[in-house]
Amino acid sequence: MTASPAPASPELVRREDDSGVVTLTLAQSRNRNALGLAMIDTLIVAFADIARDKAARVVVLAGEGPALSAGHDLREIQAHRNDPDRGQAFYELIMTRCATLMQAIVALPKPVIAAVEGVATAAGCQLVASCDLAIAGEAARFALPGVAIGLFCSSPLVAVGRAVSRKAAMEMALTGRLYAAAEAERMGLVNRVVPAGRALAEARALAADIAGRSAATLAIGKRAFNEQIEEPLSVAYALAAKAMVDNLAEADSSEGIAAFLEKRQPHWSA
Repeated sequence: MTASPAPASPELVRREDDSGVVTLTLAQSRNRNALGLAMIDTLIVAFADIARDKAARVVVLAGEGPALSAGHDLREIQAHRNDPDRGQAFYELIMTRCATLMQAIVALPKPVIAAVEGVATAAGCQLVASCDLAIAGEAARFALPGVAIGLFCSSPLVAVGRAVSRKAAMEMALTGRLYAAAEAERMGLVNRVVPAGRALAEARALAADIAGRSAATLAIGKRAFNEQIEEPLSVAYALAAKAMVDNLAEADSSEGIAAFLEKRQPHWSA
């Protein structure tokens, strides 16, 4: 099974654009925005479209209903056990596609902010950890609960283990328990907690602020951070130094420094 992702479906994910801020809302509240194959493919296509859209500067990722996402669609997974190969090909496909989605978020040259109300569990928690920033309503809950159903959350740990400490990530996966928003903030999984129902508004406000920065500078900075963060110190500094040299060669850097020295607002190229 190597078919390309299906075209984006507005029935699964809604897109709203406002002054450079793109809000993607998972719109399958009846199944808690489960990351079935169609939902994953729709998100992959949506992020690819955003990557090509010069007007899109920052992305906010939200979920309709009681969850950002409750993770993979277990009914879909279980149904494929009836395939001739007992689901092996489908399971390889969906795990590969899910990894493609998470990496697309990290590789997107624009910041992505998760707005979390309700639950974000398993691959849904992975989605939050893959975003650059996350705002959580105080009633939000996070978990890697796969261990309770005999399916250890190995893939979600790739993202979660890079967002929080190793011991915190392993505790989440080994216990499977629900973590309150305040605990997620202390662990570094989310940036801050806001009153319930305010996560989307706060994420959009943060996105609007970031959207006012140089798009070229944001792209360089995000890429450099993600390239160096897992490297040894000497390699990390070499990567970061090159990124800053590249950044200094950009017109926006010259304009930004000049504006600071001249005590005026900068005029970005894009």
